[in-house]
Amino acid sequence: MNFPRQILTCFALSLAIGSHATAQMVPVPEVSEPDTVVLVADHVFVTGDEILTAQGNVEAFAQGSRVLANEIIYDSKSDIVTLKGPIRMYTSDGVVVLANEAELDTDFRNGLLRSARMMLNQQVQMAAQQLDRVDGRYNVLTKTTVSSCRVCDTDEPPLWRIRARRVIHDELERQVYFDHASLLVLDVPVLYFPQLRLPDPTLERGTGFLIPTVRTTSQLSYGLKMPYFIEMGPHRDLTLTPYLSSKTRTLEFRYRQAFKKGNITLNGAVSDDDIRNGEIRSYLFAEGEFDLKNNYKLSFNLKAVSDASYLTDYDYSDDDRLNSDITVRRSRRDENTRFAFLHFESLRDDEDNKELPTLVAIAETERRYYPTSIGGELRTNLEVHAHYRESGEDVVGRDVARTNASALWRRNWTLNNGLRTGITGELAFDAYSTNDDSTVSSFDSQFTPTVAVDVRYPMSKRGEDGATYVIEPIGQIGWTGGSNLDVANDESTRVEFDEGNLLSLSRFPSHDRRERGVTGALGFNWSRISEDGWQGNFTVGQVYHQDSQPDFTDSSGLNGHASDLLLAGQYKTQNGLAVSARGLFDPTGGTNKAAARLGWTNDKLWLDASYIWLRADPTEDRDETLAEWALDGSYRLSRHWTGLFDWRFDAGNSQTAEAGAGLEYRNECVKVELSISRRFSTSTTVQPSTSFGLSVALLGFSVKSNEKSYARTCG
Repeated sequence: MNFPRQILTCFALSLAIGSHATAQMVPVPEVSEPDTVVLVADHVFVTGDEILTAQGNVEAFAQGSRVLANEIIYDSKSDIVTLKGPIRMYTSDGVVVLANEAELDTDFRNGLLRSARMMLNQQVQMAAQQLDRVDGRYNVLTKTTVSSCRVCDTDEPPLWRIRARRVIHDELERQVYFDHASLLVLDVPVLYFPQLRLPDPTLERGTGFLIPTVRTTSQLSYGLKMPYFIEMGPHRDLTLTPYLSSKTRTLEFRYRQAFKKGNITLNGAVSDDDIRNGEIRSYLFAEGEFDLKNNYKLSFNLKAVSDASYLTDYDYSDDDRLNSDITVRRSRRDENTRFAFLHFESLRDDEDNKELPTLVAIAETERRYYPTSIGGELRTNLEVHAHYRESGEDVVGRDVARTNASALWRRNWTLNNGLRTGITGELAFDAYSTNDDSTVSSFDSQFTPTVAVDVRYPMSKRGEDGATYVIEPIGQIGWTGGSNLDVANDESTRVEFDEGNLLSLSRFPSHDRRERGVTGALGFNWSRISEDGWQGNFTVGQVYHQDSQPDFTDSSGLNGHASDLLLAGQYKTQNGLAVSARGLFDPTGGTNKAAARLGWTNDKLWLDASYIWLRADPTEDRDETLAEWALDGSYRLSRHWTGLFDWRFDAGNSQTAEAGAGLEYRNECVKVELSISRRFSTSTTVQPSTSFGLSVALLGFSVKSNEKSYARTCG
């Protein structure tokens, strides 16, 4: 007996458990129709010439859809497939449909399902009296209840659900349309929508409203943010967020666009508020990156704001200095080249932008070679730099242009006894041109030779605990010739001394100052490495100068003949705890600098804590000791509740600078976050303020809710 190819091209019968099960194969003639159906069942029989019946663990495959049922009946005369349940249908778009009965066409693209329930991306479920499939694209549900909440076999209603007279799910556009929809919270009607559209959970981007936020601040009063996302094509989008309150009318925006070889992002806002009556306030942050020819990359990060307090008033950014740059860079194994144009703008009330080097231009390249004749590694560096101040006054309006070039050669040896030694030689050239500063030469230049020798003696041992221990004494002695140029110290006013530059030839951050004369360094490293247990390392070191370096500040730890004692260490455990600390200690004068950081991450806790301490140093424009604690983290109180907190404490002035706390409730279908924060800092441009925030998100549609640890379970 022959059947249409669109119904049966392969008919396989699996052997069921039991002696009565038989396997039958129905031959299929060769026909040209491209559509096929594959059917697998325990039993199959044919009634007359028109009715084919498959029973027991029936599976059918057609047009990318898979159907499971207890029984499938095909009537070749009416070309209708009747299914008896329970029925499960899986479409190629990830939609799962459950039903008791169904009548479908031969490719499952059109038909009727009764007592149906549809699942979208295993997140949103829709229960309806009837489901009609149309053209394999639309699922039309009648008298429907929609929710992403766990529904248990009890009398308790879901936390929220949407009831609608009709729901249309468009599998192609991945949109869900509601007619006469009501939002119910614990079965209490809250909102009514004559028409409502929500995105399919599988849709990454789609035009529509995003999660609103209620925000209250002491400066801007009660307000509501209602973001609206606009898809402008597959490669660009725009988000507009009106922010309305009794004291401000603000429009925030974000524009994104992807190109074949790059992308750009624009973030900004425009405000008319009561804080500055009659002024239009705004900000714009633009960033992007593009691939250029010959492996070069163009990147830019531009920042502009209308006034110094706008970013803080609206909590857009904590930046008190805006750093903008346009950079072209190429980084390869043996080369690093950069061309950059930078702009700096200070928002601090004690700094005058006219007296700061707000415009900077840089061109530099560093290359690495491996000469076979002398061995080792040769590095060459060339840098051209210029910075400009708007002021034309003497000294405070100083403008500088410089050229710096160097060639550095280094070679290492490992002796038979394990001792590692190395020699470094460098010849550098510095040339400076200075304008608007009568206290220094208008032009000065110099060649600077440097030579240094270092030794290391690493020793390792495997302990009884299975960990590897390494100790390594290190030492260096070097000499740098010449003397400092007659130029202003514009770029080397802040010096950091840590384990990373213990053996550096010069610890000044730029070329306007160099360490001169005979120098030495001694240090000791200790490490413990284990795959299963805790790991740690510790470094102690000290630098020595034959001649005191006058340009090192008191708090740098490097002034005088012997530097402060450098102590640094890191500690990590297998349970997510990581601690690092560093300090400079003067045996006669106490601590100059200290910093510590603690991070701890596990199933319940995320914590980031830091502490910094800087001694008062007028040379670094720090008349008082600076000390600050910072704390940021969250703690999972229970399955659904999470506490959020952040705190910044100015220990130097013994007062809190910022503090915030929040509480979040989340399950599989809803996320509610309540927060409060207070900024205590005061200046001529920034005033203390308190902010409250509330956001409610119905998970499952526009917000992913695949985090199973928050999902409730039925008892």
